[in-house]
Amino acid sequence: MKKYFWLGFLGLFLFEIANVYFIMPMPGSQRMNSISLAYFLYKWRWIFRGLFGIMILIGLFKSNWKRKWVPVIPLLVLAAVTYMVNFKMAADAMFKQPKQLLLTSAANNKVDTSRLVIGVYINGEAKAYPVQFLGYHHHIQDVIGGKPVLVTYCTVCRTGRVFEPIVNGKKETFRLVGMDHFNAMLEDATTKSWWRQATGEAISGKLKGQKLPEIYSTQTSLAKWLLLNPASMIMQADPAFVKAYDSTMKYESGLSRNNLTGTDSLSWNDKSWIVGVKSGNEKKAYDWNKLKMERIIHDKLDNKMVVLVLAADNKSFFVLETPGNERLTLRNDTLLLGNKHFSINGKGIDTVYSLKPVLAYQEFWHSWRTFNPGTKKY
Repeated sequence: MKKYFWLGFLGLFLFEIANVYFIMPMPGSQRMNSISLAYFLYKWRWIFRGLFGIMILIGLFKSNWKRKWVPVIPLLVLAAVTYMVNFKMAADAMFKQPKQLLLTSAANNKVDTSRLVIGVYINGEAKAYPVQFLGYHHHIQDVIGGKPVLVTYCTVCRTGRVFEPIVNGKKETFRLVGMDHFNAMLEDATTKSWWRQATGEAISGKLKGQKLPEIYSTQTSLAKWLLLNPASMIMQADPAFVKAYDSTMKYESGLSRNNLTGTDSLSWNDKSWIVGVKSGNEKKAYDWNKLKMERIIHDKLDNKMVVLVLAADNKSFFVLETPGNERLTLRNDTLLLGNKHFSINGKGIDTVYSLKPVLAYQEFWHSWRTFNPGTKKY
């Protein structure tokens, strides 16, 4: 009967490791197409645990152990591994949600205004979420202009997305469950389906194939966001996680050399920055270094003329549709179209109309090309 003990021990030991290996950034794990296997193991985890646990118990109590301490050592090892992978290495154990979501006006803001933020404007209300905080929490659930929002950020992909957390007509809550191909995955509380941060699509579970409605957002410096939205509220540090937040500017400025979140300063390498743009059915990537050099880029996507502009702070960027084939010029962070003037975000200054914003994201090249197959390079 001892073989049941050892088979149960080995099976449960390998299962607990596999249960976290496929959904966390372990060596080789994020380069596999293993999400189906990972979800299968996760969905039936209690069945596997029960089966292997019964085998361990049979072998433990139906065997004649001459040295009673022999099974104790592997059981202690198994208990330690189980605890580590479920309570220390689990995604939502490593990156917790805020205990309190604190937002304040510009007058009371304590966040360095040179920091990057994901900004959202809905129904006359503006809010800014610093990447410094989002990078740790990965997702924030809030309400803007009366609309529930799910503000997300993946540091390994270097990109933010904002979604409406509405699933089948009902507001849903989410938790961080892991990652797939280096992109953060969220799990909904109702069906336990897994959702990809980069696309808002359910990739495993009952709701596989469904997508969360995306909400327009922009990535800018806080200073530029407040200049464009002076009445904006700004997320502040949760006192419970001050030590967990990035206290340096290395990640945001591209100076980090971390294997997962570091930046390659050259162009079109895995960790190079690009601006990914979606317009209709067309997707295109623009080299960040080229945008820094040219400041303004005109192009055509999905039979529409668009313009990419980079502010003087070298952080804030916008993509806008332009009327006809007319070209804009950028002067002191103001866009000029003939004798008409627009703010850098496309809002009309001396004209009654504004330029239409286009969904665009700063992202690592490896992430954009993975989740946007068929994308073109500018």
